Amino acid sequence: MDQSLVFDLELINKYDYSGPRYTSYPTAPQFHEGFGEAEYRAAAEATNREGGPLSLYFHIPFCDTICFYCACNKIATKDRSMAADYLDRVHREIAMQGKLFDKSRVVEQLHWGGGTPTFISHREMRDLMRVTGEHFTLADDDRGEYSIEIDPREATAETIALLREVGFNRLSLGVQDLDDRVQKAVNRIQSEAETMTVLEAARDSGFRSVSIDLIYGLPFQTVETFSKTLDRVIEVGPDRLSVFNYAHLPELFKPQRRINADELPAAQVKLDILQMTIEHLTGAGYVYIGMDHFARPDDELAIAQREGTLYRNFQGYSTHSDCDLVAMGVTSIGMVGNTYSQNERGLDAYYNAIDSGQLAVFRGIELARDDLIRRDVITRLICNFVLDFAAVEQAWGIRFGDYFADELARLPGMQEDGLLEMDDSRIRVLPRGRLLIRNVCMAFDKYLSVGMQQKNFSKVI
Repeated sequence: MDQSLVFDLELINKYDYSGPRYTSYPTAPQFHEGFGEAEYRAAAEATNREGGPLSLYFHIPFCDTICFYCACNKIATKDRSMAADYLDRVHREIAMQGKLFDKSRVVEQLHWGGGTPTFISHREMRDLMRVTGEHFTLADDDRGEYSIEIDPREATAETIALLREVGFNRLSLGVQDLDDRVQKAVNRIQSEAETMTVLEAARDSGFRSVSIDLIYGLPFQTVETFSKTLDRVIEVGPDRLSVFNYAHLPELFKPQRRINADELPAAQVKLDILQMTIEHLTGAGYVYIGMDHFARPDDELAIAQREGTLYRNFQGYSTHSDCDLVAMGVTSIGMVGNTYSQNERGLDAYYNAIDSGQLAVFRGIELARDDLIRRDVITRLICNFVLDFAAVEQAWGIRFGDYFADELARLPGMQEDGLLEMDDSRIRVLPRGRLLIRNVCMAFDKYLSVGMQQKNFSKVI
């Protein structure tokens, strides 16, 4: 498979409108409160009849300080004791969730996200993994993909060694930018030494993969300053990189109101930074996986993409497409069987549900057959940049050209513009169309309207 990428400024300007990131299909705006605990329990029971591995996600919402760019669900506090009350509920939720799934189902994937997962103490980390192992069957041979998000300001070499000891084998480091001026403007003061200490500790402890997260479009960033950060990151050679576009939406995310909009780089400068980033990373040997993600060509994600087996879920790209995703903690989103579900988004509501002996699921959706077919199509496109019509026909018993006649009629313009190639047997997204893969996927999304695109989703670039 050709994994090259072409930056085409004219096409980007033409197609840069809002749309979903497709960590799920249907996307979260389609979730509804008619789906609750009873529906979730029924879905879990149904999956046990088929068996299969599990994926677990734990949301740790606490942060010691707020990064002004942040759009995550988090709770800013200096009070570390808040974690004890929260984890007590999470432990009880683990027990309730564990009863729903057969113990024969091994946890092949596990992730702690946030917030800042390393906000909690070392003892609390050990206890959380111990309780998880009491109620779920964790992999005991390090073959699972067990990952955690790390804020280097909240971790030491001892923290990293402990995380490896309790079973984690992958981590992602939040860096964003190494430039002092940018860090001050977004309230994330993080020295290069702090970052490199954690990275070196991860390698010393035997972590299988290290990823680094960067953000472009922050105050005071220029092509020159961001290239210095990028070159330093390339020098230390992470296995994967995520380079996210900062979307300034202060009306939705209060911390962003602390950012001076006049200090943000102009739209063209952001595009110049993106182009430079692509050139630097591909020049250093990284391949573009899609949706802001780059990886070494020998990384599992790059290999899975070449083999056509890459998958995407709420944690991003993955090689574990056959797992039911069990989500725990406030606001977390899971995927069990043909359903999506989300926990209560407020801490009090989450606590009240768990204290009442109930699961905290407050909304979700059961996918119809049409949803499943369209999810399959979108997943194949966004992960592998190729859609083979015969494979979809065989999987779902449809005639692709008939079922998607209206959708296929929307694509000739993209074909003329060089985003993709299309014939009677397949769609292939071309190198200049890969940055715009969301646009291609949107052609198959039956829920989209112009109003929804503007209200609920970010720009594609």
